[in-house]
Amino acid sequence: MCFMHIVFLDADTIGKDIALTPLESLGNLTIYSTTLVHETIERIKAADIVITNKVAVGQIEMDAAPLLKLICVAATGTNNINIQYAAEKGITIKNVAGYSTESVVQTTFANILSLLNGTAYFDQYVKSGAYSTSMIFTHYGQTFWELAGKRFGIIGLGTIGKRVAKVSTAFGAEVMYYSTSGKNTDTLYPRLELDELLRSCDIISIHAPLNEQSRNLITLEKLKLMKPTAIIANMGRGGIINEQDLVKAIDENLIGGAVIDVYEQEPIPANHPYLSVKDKAKFQFTPHLAWGSVDARKRLIALTAKNIEEFLSR
Repeated sequence: MCFMHIVFLDADTIGKDIALTPLESLGNLTIYSTTLVHETIERIKAADIVITNKVAVGQIEMDAAPLLKLICVAATGTNNINIQYAAEKGITIKNVAGYSTESVVQTTFANILSLLNGTAYFDQYVKSGAYSTSMIFTHYGQTFWELAGKRFGIIGLGTIGKRVAKVSTAFGAEVMYYSTSGKNTDTLYPRLELDELLRSCDIISIHAPLNEQSRNLITLEKLKLMKPTAIIANMGRGGIINEQDLVKAIDENLIGGAVIDVYEQEPIPANHPYLSVKDKAKFQFTPHLAWGSVDARKRLIALTAKNIEEFLSR
């Protein structure tokens, strides 16, 4: 096995609680917490192998790194890499798929159920001392309802979408889906056109990639089709839901609420429309972390190391 210079450009995206030990035995490992656009060329110019999660590596960067043989994307999506130019230069690209499925599914339901059940509201009700002054044993300050018997629509029935569907059925929900590519013909669940899915479902959960078929898929026009009690969740990619339109739909009580883990710009700017929504209780936000359970991140590093090992052993 050749001893090579490996550069990890944005290790902080994996988390400081995850050991990078599996990578250390594979070569001379240089780790950067984060890398700004103007820093990339200098940092990879002597690298044989580059590991990146979100840092872009395009034609200019590749041309500046004459020794570069392998780019490992510490994620599934490779949209931050110029794949075509890498092929022309004989640079191998490897990503990691399937490592985060259980993490995304768990976070999907944690967030949907938290919003649906008013968990934050009831938690604060008890902690505030208000429950201690109650004349009865319970409190109905916020209504919640069951998933059982409700219609659960999934946009994007890939690996994660199918796992979400299975969990949904365990709750007793009726599952149906919409295929953004139009190519999915899964027979286990009914496939509906988008408008019909939006009109008929109580929960809509998005697990699709961002591409020409899915970009700006959910606009105000589409949100108006939904039930006023319905919840929409985006666990796929920012840009699938029009963010300003979603805020308008929430503010005008067109839908019941929204769960958001992904954003068009990440991190979101301080003046993002989501931060000015009138009723914040109708939104459940997480900072693009659905993929990132400690278990998933450990798998990610182990599989990235395996990708490098396989490349070096050719």
